[in-house]
Order: sequence, then structure tokens, then C-alpha cells
Amino acid sequence: MANYIMVVQLDIAAEHEDDFNRVYDEEHVPNLLNVNGVHGCDRYRLEESTDAGMARYAAVYHLDSPDIPDSDEWRAWADKEGEWMSKIRPLYTNRTRSIFKKI
Repeated sequence: MANYIMVVQLDIAAEHEDDFNRVYDEEHVPNLLNVNGVHGCDRYRLEESTDAGMARYAAVYHLDSPDIPDSDEWRAWADKEGEWMSKIRPLYTNRTRSIFKKI
């Protein structure tokens, strides 16, 4: 059972949302699930917030360790050649990353 979650939030322009969601689900998440210590990823779209600057999309990764996203293995899979790197990554904005420990 994972003791950490990493929440990645970001925005993407409306005209790119279909490609963004397709590539995230079909390429990016499957790649990152190959990393040792990554147990899953749940994705969300913002419905409401008291924060006007809150990013619209969130991905919650279930991790064994807070060090995983900074590992060489993570970087290799996250940066793997494909549509994520060439087509999607240059388009997203307002990206934040937070790691939480289960209490």
C-alpha cells in the first residue's frame, strides 16, 4: 500500500483538451505505472474552487516514497519519446506538484 500521494495540477487550453486527455490516459499514465513504487494514478477535472487560480486538471499518483518523482527511473518514463513529450508537454500551463504523506 502506498504511503504517499503526489498531486500534479495543470491547465491546458480548451482546443487541446481532447488530445491532452487521450495522451495522458493512453500514454503518460501507462508509462509512469512502469516505475517501481508507483501503484496507480487517478485523474480529476475541477468542478469548483474558492481559489480563482486553481488549475483545472489534477492527477493523483500513489507512491511508496516521496523520492520516486525525482528518480532517474521516473524521468526516463516521464520523458519517453511520444506524443506526451512532443505534443502535450509544451502546451500545458499553471503546473504544480505536491507530495503528501499518509497519516
